[in-house]
Amino acid sequence: MNKNNNILDFPGTAPNQKTGRFLIPDKLTEARLALGFTQTDLSKSVGVSRQAISAYELGNKKPEPEVMRKISDSLKQPIAFFVKQSDGSFGKFSPNFFRKIGADTKKRNLACEVYSKWFADTVFAFDSLANFPKVDIPQFEPNDIQSNTYNSDEIENIAETVRKYFGLGLGPISNVLRLVEAKGVIACRLRMENKKIEAFSYWSGDRPFIFLASYKNSAVRSRFDVAHELGHLCMHRWVGREEIEDKERLKQIESEANRFAGSFLLPRKSFPNEVYSTRAESFIDLKVRWKVAIQAMVYRCKDLGIFDDRQITNIYKQISYKKWRTIEPLDQGSRAIEMEHPMLLGKVAELIFQSGKYEKSEFLADVALSRPILEQLIGTSFDEVEDLPSTNFQPTLK
Repeated sequence: MNKNNNILDFPGTAPNQKTGRFLIPDKLTEARLALGFTQTDLSKSVGVSRQAISAYELGNKKPEPEVMRKISDSLKQPIAFFVKQSDGSFGKFSPNFFRKIGADTKKRNLACEVYSKWFADTVFAFDSLANFPKVDIPQFEPNDIQSNTYNSDEIENIAETVRKYFGLGLGPISNVLRLVEAKGVIACRLRMENKKIEAFSYWSGDRPFIFLASYKNSAVRSRFDVAHELGHLCMHRWVGREEIEDKERLKQIESEANRFAGSFLLPRKSFPNEVYSTRAESFIDLKVRWKVAIQAMVYRCKDLGIFDDRQITNIYKQISYKKWRTIEPLDQGSRAIEMEHPMLLGKVAELIFQSGKYEKSEFLADVALSRPILEQLIGTSFDEVEDLPSTNFQPTLK
């Protein structure tokens, strides 16, 4: 019996080991933070006082059934979500690697932490039934143990080592997202309401995750995001939350991940041989081949000293004049480079549901998240899960 006796008498929610009539205060907080609501925002939406919402989240008071239904509607989660405990997890969560920290991003980052948990919970629901690819991500630490920072040459060497470890040559990577999924990273692409999220990564136990934004329409920028997050997973697993919450330290960490992404996608031993002009148009063909943004390639030329500062400035002026800062050639239209989408988790879901070992309805009840969110996390509609396109890996049942 819950010592606070916050029992909800809802039809169809008879108590059992997994789901009962007990409001779990933390689940209410999770759902609120996921939407970026303050307690005041939720109180206005539901029609109760802010103090009442606080009491619900502390477990000191139970909402009346009609109020709980309004909370469910406002936070866009089924009643079952608020009364069901998680079935388990892969283990302790590492800090998320965000691009920014500060008062203006605090609500966004709190929402991301909730979505991180939901994503890991969703994957964990399949873990006992299917064999995910073995995690095969090499780990590194900086040589300078005093500053705990990587210098440019270290990062270049790490990127080359990772390419060699993955069995890659010196040419373009055909599909970065498929590559990291094959190495055991679980990825999703999801639109968080009212949140401009580029990407972030984290570990839950020994399982790595990458969370990608769905608003980003440029395939090449999304590929760079994946490489950036791979850099975090390889180089920054040892970084603590206190470092991420330090603005200057975070800036350094992000700079290291950016350098890794450029080094990983555009190797210093091959890419410079293909750069032949300071005309902005000359990078269009390179973009087709390497699937990297023109501006990212120009920045790589700066890193590698291919052009001097005056030449780099001139190229950026050309880019501005052509209005390529936001939308470059091959970002949109019939010739646009194709977006890469996560497929591993969808294939796992397809295998499990088709096997009959786990019904879709049972999965929805167990995870208890809203169906639209689950479909985005998995990357497919439950109605179409049998018709996913083929991938390079074939998960197997346990």
